[in-house]
Amino acid sequence: MILLISDLHLEEKRPDITRAFLHFLATRARQAEALYILGDFFEVWIGDDGMSPFQHEIARALRELSDAGTRIHLMHGNRDFLIGKAFCREAGCTLLSDPCTVQLGGERVLLMHGDSLCTLDVGYMKLRRWLRNPLSLLILRNLPLATRQKLARKLRNESRAQTRMKASEIVDVTPQEVLRVMAAHGVRTLIHGHTHRPAVHELEVNGQPARRIVLGDWDRQGWALQIDDEGFNQAPFELAPANASEP
Repeated sequence: MILLISDLHLEEKRPDITRAFLHFLATRARQAEALYILGDFFEVWIGDDGMSPFQHEIARALRELSDAGTRIHLMHGNRDFLIGKAFCREAGCTLLSDPCTVQLGGERVLLMHGDSLCTLDVGYMKLRRWLRNPLSLLILRNLPLATRQKLARKLRNESRAQTRMKASEIVDVTPQEVLRVMAAHGVRTLIHGHTHRPAVHELEVNGQPARRIVLGDWDRQGWALQIDDEGFNQAPFELAPANASEP
């Protein structure tokens, strides 16, 4: 069994999500061969050197799962693209490139966070290219922690304000870009998060049936995509499971 999740946006202000995630790690994820986290795992990440006690707690929980035998793969999202090697070592996880292809359920599958597919959001795409530039990343990682914290708050507030003002089709993926990327990687299944719109979209790529699976975010409920002998199945679950202990 393989599990894929995305867009938990973990932060201390949402203990319900943290509690549900820790419960998920201690129960369902223990039965999985691998867990894939496709970005926006944390609401904000200013650098491995700025990890809070809360973030160290999450890393310890992941390490316990890894030590128990579940492989953990983590992909950057637009909120936590500064996660680095130090966190991955502490958490016992492997950092994935975005995009990347893996073998899942007997087929070659393309994994992405999903923000790079939103090409109609020109302003965001321009900011994304700047933030992900290696030189920009080097500069950001070497800024004082206090400066990074202020910058993160500024970017988050601006993102929320702009998202509310933009049409829904602008902040969703561009259909033509989806087809282009899938064709370029030679896959018939794409799995991504970011849009917070869980669904399975039936497509046609190069004349062949294909599908785009969108992972759900953890807000009012949790979501996990399970891949096993019965296929690819995504389902929601309550964020406050009975008997789950406080984080």
